[in-house]
Amino acid sequence: MKKTSNRLADGREIVYYDLRDDAVRDAPDQRPLDATSTASEIRYDPLLAEWTAVTAHRQGRTYHPPADECPLCPSREGRLSEIPEADYDVAVFENRFPSFTGGPGPQTEDGPHGLFAHRPGAGRCEVVCFTSDHDASFASLTGEQARLVLDAWTDRTAELAQHPGVEQVFCFENRGEEIGVTLQHPHGQIYAYPFTTPRTARMLRSAAEYAERTGGRNLFDDVVASEIADGQRIVLDAEHWVAFVPHAAHWPYEVHLYPKPRVPDLLALSEAARAEFPGVYLELLRRFDRIFGPHEPRTPYIAAWHQAPFRARGTGRKGAAAREEFALHLELFTVRRTSGKLKFLAGSESGMNVFINDVPPEAAAQRLREVAST
Repeated sequence: MKKTSNRLADGREIVYYDLRDDAVRDAPDQRPLDATSTASEIRYDPLLAEWTAVTAHRQGRTYHPPADECPLCPSREGRLSEIPEADYDVAVFENRFPSFTGGPGPQTEDGPHGLFAHRPGAGRCEVVCFTSDHDASFASLTGEQARLVLDAWTDRTAELAQHPGVEQVFCFENRGEEIGVTLQHPHGQIYAYPFTTPRTARMLRSAAEYAERTGGRNLFDDVVASEIADGQRIVLDAEHWVAFVPHAAHWPYEVHLYPKPRVPDLLALSEAARAEFPGVYLELLRRFDRIFGPHEPRTPYIAAWHQAPFRARGTGRKGAAAREEFALHLELFTVRRTSGKLKFLAGSESGMNVFINDVPPEAAAQRLREVAST
């Protein structure tokens, strides 16, 4: 893999990841862009004990452009995009409309009782373009291309974890208009958060409570071992990875992919696991595209890497120990519950965070085994 870092016309960084060591990436960004001016603030919710980002500048972000004006396609004469090069393998650049940006700043606690805590939304948001082919998808990539994306995710995780104020790095892909995607070019995003996300904090608490209750056993290890022993919800069991529909799946079709053995983040993956990943992940994505038959060949989905936080405010040695107990895993799920019908997060899910799943996890796993590649 060859890595090349350049700057766009407004000062944002763009990084190219190439399969060929002799690739040259030096095309200048010829667009007449002003320097970026963005600001993010995070505000603390004392009732839920979690942070919310407030980002007014994102109201003006690009929305459903025509294919011939896609900002993620390579630039060509007469049409300049976010990618100055005429072609690329994988390109990563700072989001023009980031949810988190800049460095850390002091926390202010306003209001009569100091309950209105807020501080700068330090961090960084990046766009990851998986391929220059606008009509492709991650599922249509070759194994070599998928491995390059994995290497890019890993490299960005390592770099973003060093940014001041960043606590957690989240690599993810949204696919499909049903998910809310506004750009159809195959791409994902990376968020470098200035806090540990509520979902991760909750998993860490559950793992700590389980360890205390069981004399030090690891919750993630025992969940994976239990799913393998049960077998009903296993979708794919390879040498270095296992994928299953969780026993209490929230979504109609939801798969969790874990490496064997447990590691806290992408950086800690073994070379053997990295080498096997493309085949395993591409097979899962291709099965997802077959769930609802040939008339709906592109299943909308979210693919999300859960990684341990790299630092957490005030946790000290206890936080460092908890980090090593966390298990890297990828969560893949679709909002489609059956052909032509979506799973909407209505009153129970959105109002009370209680999911109601119409598809039994065992049936979902069976369907995902039925549509395996032959």
